[in-house]
Amino acid sequence: MAQNSVAKEKESIIPGAYQTTLYFPLLKGKTIGIVANQTSMIRRVHLVDSLKSSGFKIKRVFAPEHGFRGESGAGEKVVNSIDKKTGIPIVSLYGNHLEPNAKDLAGIDLMIFDIQDVGVRFYTYISTLQYVMEACAKHKIPLIILDRPNPNSFYIDGPVLDKKYSSFVGMQSVPVVYGLTIGEYAGMLNGEGWLKKQVKCNLQVIKVRDYFHYYKYKLPIPPSPNLPDMDAVYLYPSLCFFEGTAISVGRGTDKPFRYIGFPDASNGDTSFTPKNIPGVAMHPPYEDTLCRGFDLSNEGMKSTQQKSLQLKWLIQMYGAYPDKEKFFNNFFDRLAGTVELRKQIIENKSETEIKQSWQKSIDNYLQIRKKYLLYYDYK
Repeated sequence: MAQNSVAKEKESIIPGAYQTTLYFPLLKGKTIGIVANQTSMIRRVHLVDSLKSSGFKIKRVFAPEHGFRGESGAGEKVVNSIDKKTGIPIVSLYGNHLEPNAKDLAGIDLMIFDIQDVGVRFYTYISTLQYVMEACAKHKIPLIILDRPNPNSFYIDGPVLDKKYSSFVGMQSVPVVYGLTIGEYAGMLNGEGWLKKQVKCNLQVIKVRDYFHYYKYKLPIPPSPNLPDMDAVYLYPSLCFFEGTAISVGRGTDKPFRYIGFPDASNGDTSFTPKNIPGVAMHPPYEDTLCRGFDLSNEGMKSTQQKSLQLKWLIQMYGAYPDKEKFFNNFFDRLAGTVELRKQIIENKSETEIKQSWQKSIDNYLQIRKKYLLYYDYK
């Protein structure tokens, strides 16, 4: 969809967590649970450390994919533990335990959710958000979301998920790039009855100050180990599809989600060799194997002007891969949220034809989305 030009990066944007005068009074006398990770910062101080030093009682911290302080790579096991700095118990919400249970929530009066998202459906923090909201609703615990900007909020694109392909990398019928903050997305889950059994979460959002959806926002902290910079964040919506293929996205290199390639490739102008990097890329695809392909680093910032998901690299690499039957794996349809994209690539459809096929469902989604906007939109 076409939008106005992305505005110049705003340095005056103030995330919800920074605005302590708005939510500290809500925490007085409460025993608190917090869903947080390494991005949950109030400038240079972690939210948990700030609340603890301010005298608030924190019962438990709940950790999403990558762990509480961002110490785990994608897909790596996140285990229950004790935070070494604060002594607070940490409950993993990744792996086999996605939703807080009655034992986890015992003694908690109020939950806080503060995680930096990147605004892409298969980035799993919004799935964790849904499970937390459902648990809070079930156990009648209010939830406060400390909202943060969405760095990919300046466009909406990609196939809308078919519920038959619902999974932890995509639970709801939204486009790949859905154009909402965590707070707005939570409002949509509540308002559309998308939570399990159509329960309603007692929700309050501490809004971002001085933020519009078309503003660029440079993330002060990498949201996960393999999105180390803004180029990777901007390329992620387009390149994550490769996680469902035989193509490496550079995990285990110094340029994850900027490199694409595979061994013995006959095209490309860049070589790279993925390595095992504990906490970042445990045994990545093609570990210790020379790959050839492309360095897309310069394409990251360009995408902020193009304002659309890029399928050209997926189409190109499919054409270059020698064994077409082994190009896609079983994960691809879950990432795409549909079987159609894989079929369209195989049928040699153009990027224009593919995007036209999902425009009607995006238009329908936009009618839903506009009901939950908390910030000025591009239209």
